[in-house]
Amino acid sequence: MSWRRLRSEPLGDFKIFTIRRDRIVSPRTHEELDFYVLDGADWVNVIPLTEEGNLLLVRQYRHGTEETTIEIPGGGVDPADESPVAAARRELLEETGHAAERWKDLGFVHPNPAIQSNRCWTFVAEGCRRVAPPRLDPGEDIEIFEAAPDEVRAMLKDGKITHSLVVAAFARYW
Repeated sequence: MSWRRLRSEPLGDFKIFTIRRDRIVSPRTHEELDFYVLDGADWVNVIPLTEEGNLLLVRQYRHGTEETTIEIPGGGVDPADESPVAAARRELLEETGHAAERWKDLGFVHPNPAIQSNRCWTFVAEGCRRVAPPRLDPGEDIEIFEAAPDEVRAMLKDGKITHSLVVAAFARYW
């Protein structure tokens, strides 16, 4: 059964996402309903592995929760990026100053398909080594640190890593 869209109305443009209202017909009830959708760029997450087998993690203050979270490097796919993996390479270099020898695509998840149209891709970056200083955006304040795989598993289990897309990335990885 398919939901038929009657019309779509843009409601606002907020730099990192736009909001639209879609008027939809339910295939079950035939009732017309309004749904609100956030459209934005796809995102990427990078699971960076050093040559020694450790993971590079970042601590970053997040304004939505007003807390510092433990995450992996990541960010938006920019219009200039030719692909999600190109965005992942750029984000890893910008946030950590590292480059990787090998890349693996672990696929994507829908961050919140109830209200968002974008995807979040996860990549594994193997053989990471520092090649430059980080180049952070003005709104970023990131601390980079290494952790052994068992330490990261413990952080996931103990609830020290709470960012849902990071948890999803590690679920794909392990």
